Amino acid sequence: MTDVAIMPARSLDAGAVGHILSVSNETMPWLPRVHSAAEEIKYSGDMIEAGWVRVAKLGDRVVGFIARHESEIYALYVLPEAQDKGIGTALLKDAMAACDRLALWSYEANGIATHFYGLRGFVEVDRTDGSGNEARLPDIRFEWTKGAR
Repeated sequence: MTDVAIMPARSLDAGAVGHILSVSNETMPWLPRVHSAAEEIKYSGDMIEAGWVRVAKLGDRVVGFIARHESEIYALYVLPEAQDKGIGTALLKDAMAACDRLALWSYEANGIATHFYGLRGFVEVDRTDGSGNEARLPDIRFEWTKGAR
């Protein structure tokens, strides 16, 4: 695993977090673009100000982030060029250490995320047709409970 530091995001990290969100979404051709890059930076700043975001840094560079409020994960993204180095796992383990239960929604089309969460003990508990999310894509609800397997 890469030597990564996990820490609370600072207001100044909003641009980096928004950039990660934007470039990551661009790698998913099935995902419709519902926000501009500027809106993604603002959204990132709002989540940071709310205290929801922890970032993964390699040196002084933000390469990934997780947005979590209480037990709900709203986003987990790693720069495409930094993937497969244990960064997403480190962010998720950091959240798991802070909670006894975690839950999230992931798009059905995102098979990589489904595989990632399954390997880390998350189980599918629900599916929808996507009518309740901005992208209007079918999604899957995953949950993890400490000690379950």
